This record gives sequence, structure tokens and C-alpha cells, in this order.
Amino acid sequence: MPPFGKWDPAFYLEAIARQAIIAAIPRPKQEKRPTTPTANLFVCWTTVESEDDARSIANALIDERIAACVQIDGPIESIYNWEGKRCSSTEYRLSIKVLEDQLEATRKRVQNLHSYDTPQWIEVEVAKVKEKYLIWVQEASNFRCFHQKEPI
Repeated sequence: MPPFGKWDPAFYLEAIARQAIIAAIPRPKQEKRPTTPTANLFVCWTTVESEDDARSIANALIDERIAACVQIDGPIESIYNWEGKRCSSTEYRLSIKVLEDQLEATRKRVQNLHSYDTPQWIEVEVAKVKEKYLIWVQEASNFRCFHQKEPI
């Protein structure tokens, strides 16, 4: 190494030569990490007035393979304004795991089965999901189309 503060062209030429030699060393080819066929996963929420209604909707979505999983929470209490009055009711919440290509079918099916005139419907795209879980969701539902996305 040249002394601090002195310019030594031989030192820099030697360093460049070393880098060229290292770059020329054959290396095993790095295989690219394969991408997994995936789709965008969504979680949708709705509420219903009874546990029977919740089970009925959940079973229909699973039987028809529109959704991969439906979780039922409840009873929960909902407080809201409806037609100018403060209301409080006991409800059951459904958390529906669905792929993007089944979102429209899920919306329509839930609307057809729902007893409310204006049911809650919230859908959120999942930002990150474990690869194994996403593969299971694809296998558990009618997954139709593939595009490439890096797994986490």
C-alpha cells in the first residue's frame, strides 16, 4: 500500500490487475431463484345477523371453491346509525380469504346470500403472504390465471 498522501501508480495498476484476474475466474452459474406462480390475495369482511347465516355463507363459498377459507368471529356488537336512529346489534363477522380472480364472484355470491339490504363489504389486498400459504389458497380455490411475483 502506498504511504498515506503519496501517489503510487504501480499500486493502483496492481489493484486493477488483481480485480481483472478475480473477475476472470470461472464461477458456477448462479441459478436464478425461481418465481412461484402466484396471484393477489385479498381478505374480505362482511357481517351477518346470525351464526346460521354466517355458516351458510361460509359453506357456500367453500363448497363452490370461490374462497379458500372463511373465518367466523362472534358474536360481536355493532353500533351504527341507520335511518336516523342509533342502533346496536349482535352480529357475526366473516373474514374471507379470496384470490383476485375470484373477487367479483365472491362479491356477487355474498350479496345473493346476504339478508341485509346494505351489507358491510370491505376488501383489502394483502401486501405480503407466505409462499406456502398462498400456494394452499390457490389449491383450495378455483385459481384460474397465473402471473409472476417474487415470493417472500
